[in-house]
Amino acid sequence: MKFRDGYWEMRKGVAPLNLVGNVEGRVADGALSLWTTNRRLSRPGERVVGIPLITTVFSSPAPDVIRVRMYHHRGAVSRGPFFRLPGDRTDTVIEEGPEAWTLRTGKGALSVTVEKDAWGVTFRRGDRVMTSISGRNSGHFTVEGEGSYMAQYLNLGVGELIYGLGERFTPWVKNGQAVECWNEDGGTASEQAYKNVPFYLSGRAYGVLVNNPGKVSFEIGSEVVSAAQFSVAGEKIDYYLIAGDDLKDVIRHYTALTGRPALPPAWSFGLWLSTSFTTDYDEKTVTHFVSGMEERKIPLHVFHFDCFWMKGCQWVDFEWDKEQFPDPAGILRRLHDRGLKICVWINPYVAQKSPLFDEAMARGFLLKRPNGDVWQWDRWQPGMGLVDFTNPAAAAWYAEKLRGLLRMGVDCFKTDFGERIPLDAAYYDGSEPQGMHNYYTYLYNKTVFDLLEEERGAGEAVVFARSATVGSQRFPLHWGGDCAATYESMAETLRGGLSLGLGGFGFWSHDISGFESTATADLFKRWCAFGLLSSHSRLHGNQSYRVPWNFDDEASEVLRFFTELKCTLMPYLWAKAVESHTGGLPLLRAMILEFPRDPGCAYLDRQYMLGDALLVAPIFDGGGKVDYYLPAGRWTPILSGESIESGGLWRKERHGYKSLPLLARPHSVIPLGNNKERPDYDYADGITFHVFELADGGEVTVPVYTLKGDLESRFTVSRRGGEYNAENSGSTKPWKLLLRGLRAGADTVVSGGLEVTNSPEGLLVSAAGPVKICGLGGGV
Repeated sequence: MKFRDGYWEMRKGVAPLNLVGNVEGRVADGALSLWTTNRRLSRPGERVVGIPLITTVFSSPAPDVIRVRMYHHRGAVSRGPFFRLPGDRTDTVIEEGPEAWTLRTGKGALSVTVEKDAWGVTFRRGDRVMTSISGRNSGHFTVEGEGSYMAQYLNLGVGELIYGLGERFTPWVKNGQAVECWNEDGGTASEQAYKNVPFYLSGRAYGVLVNNPGKVSFEIGSEVVSAAQFSVAGEKIDYYLIAGDDLKDVIRHYTALTGRPALPPAWSFGLWLSTSFTTDYDEKTVTHFVSGMEERKIPLHVFHFDCFWMKGCQWVDFEWDKEQFPDPAGILRRLHDRGLKICVWINPYVAQKSPLFDEAMARGFLLKRPNGDVWQWDRWQPGMGLVDFTNPAAAAWYAEKLRGLLRMGVDCFKTDFGERIPLDAAYYDGSEPQGMHNYYTYLYNKTVFDLLEEERGAGEAVVFARSATVGSQRFPLHWGGDCAATYESMAETLRGGLSLGLGGFGFWSHDISGFESTATADLFKRWCAFGLLSSHSRLHGNQSYRVPWNFDDEASEVLRFFTELKCTLMPYLWAKAVESHTGGLPLLRAMILEFPRDPGCAYLDRQYMLGDALLVAPIFDGGGKVDYYLPAGRWTPILSGESIESGGLWRKERHGYKSLPLLARPHSVIPLGNNKERPDYDYADGITFHVFELADGGEVTVPVYTLKGDLESRFTVSRRGGEYNAENSGSTKPWKLLLRGLRAGADTVVSGGLEVTNSPEGLLVSAAGPVKICGLGGGV
């Protein structure tokens, strides 16, 4: 929201109360409180007569995190909802000098310096300035005909770039953009977003979380070009400035505050196939699809029933359409017998035609209007109401309906919708409708996820959610929404996913080949590569089936190739999943996360790192052409093996359908499994550790985890000149070492190896214990 007319003037009808002169500062309970007025004070009488004051409280809930609360009038009742965040600590260090106070965040390096006389607030980490609050611009604003707002202007340095704010499909770098954090069902081709997260990251290694579940407006260098401005309606604003050693460290600190993803089951990383949305299907159709995948030897792991497993016009009633599926328990059993998990579609709405509507209305489980009527409309489902998840009894009732499906044989739920939440409503617990608009999805998905954990156990719960807010990353996973069958939409989908990952969302998917319309065979095959090199992979669409043979014969071969590749990559991907669960980092990582000091990576949004060691550059061109950037070092293409020396350069290539730029980072180890059919297997048994361009004098350690996420072994490889030492400690299972691009010569001596082979990819050593290699020869 813009308050200014240019830089010098206010817009018509805007009355500002800015921050100029400090009246008093006070230290208590680990916090610093400051009272500031809109002018410099020169006479004592001015301090008590006829002046407005703004109160600012600086505190810290965690190391390297500073909380800022700014109030004009504090008397308004806070009715909720509230993000689930920790309280402030009292072990902050506050030092008072003759001209300023400095608050330090306990053991963290972040501090804020507050000047005593005139307004002046600067955030530092060590000796490095992160940002400062512009008092000339920040403060309270009264807008004629609209009411009161609080706004902060944090100064942007020269070349400082801003990222994030949820799953956004607009340009990757947010500088110059006006962003409204307000959940909407707007597809992937507009400024609207399903997953709004009022948290942005700066390339200077800090982030800002605005602690407000309602609408938050951002002007990122778009009102004042040297400031990131954010505003909320009302008389107070509350936010956290979060710093770290680098951007990954900031995300770790952010997710320590807001929550980290649960670890989804390993089977969910496999290939999902959907009935699609408005297609005509029954058990015969489903069986035909599954048999077709088996006949073509395409590994399939999850089958999804979309909306029409229930009768139309009465979603939801949680009853199978008996005309299409006369024996639902039987079909679920038969699909399970074929090794498949089952997902079914749900939403938080109850159509008037549903038998559940009268029950929910009678028991007070539906959202109401202020006059007590049930809130209803005809968009999506006729006469539908919304379950009021602020009512614990309503949430329990909804969960109990789902419990029956789980006990019938359903394994997980696609938790669709949750964005079109009304403002003219009254919630059971008195929560403000403005805040509940974005927060509703958190309660909805929490209800479903908690049920899954209760019924299936921790580590076996997974949803497929579309909407989200702060904290929703606790309940994986999320998909990108309604994209179209075009290369442009494929690119905007990736951009949205990378943006979402900056908010701690570790697991993310998208509709392979697009939801709207039907892709060409060319686009389908290119999107398959991208889809299977995402954390989760689903074939789903709107009006047509997404089985590969409907596109062309080669599509089945391409889908099989990349599905098998993903299954083989699972030891590596699973280790990164555990890292996401414990540290909050996403599997799909923007290049700037892994290479924050390489300016060539600052704007990249058409390629990404899958974990920390694999670079992926999807192909967005019908001719197979791709341009991508390689940071400095010697990179190794996984699919061809010919290493590339880069000093930080752009490459132009052309690829067939079973290929794309997929490169291993220099000085990395990527463990590959021995099963190309399933994502859930014993990763340690027969694992091969691929070692890429290990630096002289360097050492790399990678973990191997069980399917429960427990550490099973730890592989370490080191190099001193031509000598390599490797050990997989903690495991007695057979394993292999593959030194990519190297081969044994006449003078090479291998100790501890059961079998040594110069393979086309490099030196391959089978082992059951420690391995030592001396006198290693040149490249392959």
